Amino acid sequence: MKRAAITSHVIGLGLLLTVAHPSAGHAQDALQPYQLVRSLQLVQDRIAAGDHAAMPMQAKLLEMTDARLRQANAEDFKDPRNFRALLVYGMSGGNPVTVEAAASRATPDPQSLAIAKGVMDYLNGRPGEAIEALRPIDPMTLPTDLGAFLALVKGSLLATDEPAAALVLLDEAKLLSPGTLVEEAALRRSIGIAAAKGDAARFARGSTQYVERYLYSPYASQFADSFVSGVIALHMAISQDKLVDITSMMDPEREKVIYLRIARRAAIDGLNDLSAFASARAEQGRDGIHNQDDPRALLYASLSTVTSGTMDDVRARLDKIDRGKLSEGDRALLDAAQAISGQVVAPPAPLPTKEPASRLKDEPDAAAPQSADETGLPPVEGVLSEQPAVAAASGAAVASAPAAPVASTPVTPAVAAAPAGGATILPASAAVTVAGPVDPTDAAMTKTRRQLDLIDQMLGAAPK
Repeated sequence: MKRAAITSHVIGLGLLLTVAHPSAGHAQDALQPYQLVRSLQLVQDRIAAGDHAAMPMQAKLLEMTDARLRQANAEDFKDPRNFRALLVYGMSGGNPVTVEAAASRATPDPQSLAIAKGVMDYLNGRPGEAIEALRPIDPMTLPTDLGAFLALVKGSLLATDEPAAALVLLDEAKLLSPGTLVEEAALRRSIGIAAAKGDAARFARGSTQYVERYLYSPYASQFADSFVSGVIALHMAISQDKLVDITSMMDPEREKVIYLRIARRAAIDGLNDLSAFASARAEQGRDGIHNQDDPRALLYASLSTVTSGTMDDVRARLDKIDRGKLSEGDRALLDAAQAISGQVVAPPAPLPTKEPASRLKDEPDAAAPQSADETGLPPVEGVLSEQPAVAAASGAAVASAPAAPVASTPVTPAVAAAPAGGATILPASAAVTVAGPVDPTDAAMTKTRRQLDLIDQMLGAAPK
């Protein structure tokens, strides 16, 4: 409370000085670096809490702070508050050139010098060196303003290789600086790490705290990315009731968008139950707002039932979707779903006429690979290649099914005993005794299974 009151006074003073003089340089010269950095922190905290109107003020304060630090001399840095302010400015996203130049004019104690080196490595994209420089330093032993930022930076650096240690550091950052940009950033990072570690309880707790405190932050889109990815990754560990608890704290529009994103990712990843649940929640809406006509909700709901629902109903729903209201990626999903639903209900291809054994004997070239198997269906690769529009629209190469590759040279024939006592020439990989004609019902079932596999491949190749 004391810090907020002092900083608020400093902001008012700085703005008054800016207005009073034609040049902003007079305002920044009248303030110490630590005063400007504290003002900058307060503005950033307001932005993190959802005050987007403060963003122009942040830009102005960054400009003023940068200019003041470039002018700072050794005498300024005899005040340890100013050197700490320089480090905080760097870890707040400040200009690394300014930080390096200003630090070269200071004569800090050995620990502050080590922090400065770690911060410079961090700002210049040398994470390994930054970790080594900062590892021995305990953020909890530092002044609160510096310790909070240092814990956040160390936690971010260790997130990939040492996630458990990173989570401890991010907890320290939140403890040292509640209700600030530092806490907002620490929560966002914690949520992603918890999902990667499979810690559903921590993921849910962090998501709840973020939605309660920082839903309107300009950085909330990054939280949404982590939240949707975490729900997909932890779908077996997070109940639908818990998802409802978290999303019910959002406004209706944000809740709908989150559910639509979950439904899309779940459909692409083949999580039909989760996709159906999220699609239904998106369609249901809240507070009298219904989204039954949202083409995205209709598309994702249809994708979740394309292999289990009545195919005629699925095709009817797909045909009603307004393509013009879909993104390019969703239009690719719609194309794939429509193509596959049409193939599933198509009648089986007629079986090829069986050639007499004597003719096969006289034509050894029949041993070469054919474009159709014993059911008359082309191989999966062939099906994909016959739909270039769908594959191209997905923006990604479609992986082929786990089928035997088609050889580019003739396969050595093998002779298998035929029922009539003669010999039938077949590819070596398919040397079997033919007991009789293939049952049309079996052929239809084989075709359907292949088409269902193809759905999974197409959805898996669609952009996420």
